This record gives sequence, structure tokens and C-alpha cells, in this order.
Amino acid sequence: MKRRVGLAVVIFCGLLLAAQQLKPGLLSNDVLKKVVPGTYFFRGQSAPVQLRNSAGFSVPDGKLVLTGLVDTSGYAADVQAKYQGFLITEVKLNIAGSELAPGEYGFGFSKEGKFLVMDVGANELFSVLGQIDDKLPHPVPLKFVEYRGAYRLYAGRKWVSVKPE
Repeated sequence: MKRRVGLAVVIFCGLLLAAQQLKPGLLSNDVLKKVVPGTYFFRGQSAPVQLRNSAGFSVPDGKLVLTGLVDTSGYAADVQAKYQGFLITEVKLNIAGSELAPGEYGFGFSKEGKFLVMDVGANELFSVLGQIDDKLPHPVPLKFVEYRGAYRLYAGRKWVSVKPE
């Protein structure tokens, strides 16, 4: 019994040490594989997360901000129209001038170019005007890019600024 407890303490301390050693900035694919959930609960359903279309970053104290696209095929058309992915944050964020508390959220870019943030019940918390980057050489479905002490969350050529506070 003592050996099991000792092993559990060693494993826990190793995981804690690994979390503390995360460097601030964009997360590598190896780290994303360990921290991005396989499914995400939103508006009464769990949907598979697209790991290949997930991104995240770490702040100086090791806390994380994660985002990813989900398969919304099982959702009602009105939810699909505004919900494209999840946003999990362990820190307060400023998203294009709007504050977001630590928590778990759904998000999407509307056809009008607005970035929508919703609680897990699909209730809209806020929307901000997104930007378009016509000069982006290789748009991908989702990524974070470091930019002047903050980050840009890109969905194709659409983006919104995300700054940890």
C-alpha cells in the first residue's frame, strides 16, 4: 500500500512539474494532444473535437487558453449557424475589447464577420467585430498567432485579438 501511495505522489509531482515547466507562448502539437479534450459538451450534447484544428497558449504562470473546432453535425441548424468551436480559458481574457472570465465557452464567426462567445447553454455573452487578413499566405481552419504581446485567433482569414489579463 505504501508503495502505491508513494508511486502516486511521484506521478502527481511529475505532472505538476511538467505543467509548471510549460513555457509561455503557443503550445506545441505534443502538448495539445495531452490537454485538448476529445469531446466537448455544449447545448445539451457532446461533440467530437477536431484535434488537428485545435490551438492554445500558456501564460507565464502556466495557465492555459485552449480552443478547437468541433463536429457540429448533430446540432440544430440555428446552433450550427453560430457555434463552431470551444474556448477554454484558465485566465481572464480581453477579446477585442470585451472581457471574458475563466471558464468554458462556445464560439463562432458569423457570416457578418462577428466573433460570438456563448456560455455552454448557447446563450450569447457578447459579440465583437472580427477582422479579415487578406494577406495571410496560408489560411487554415483554426490557429493562434502571437502578435505584439497578444494573440490573434484565426479561423481561415477571419481573426479576433485575444489578450490574457
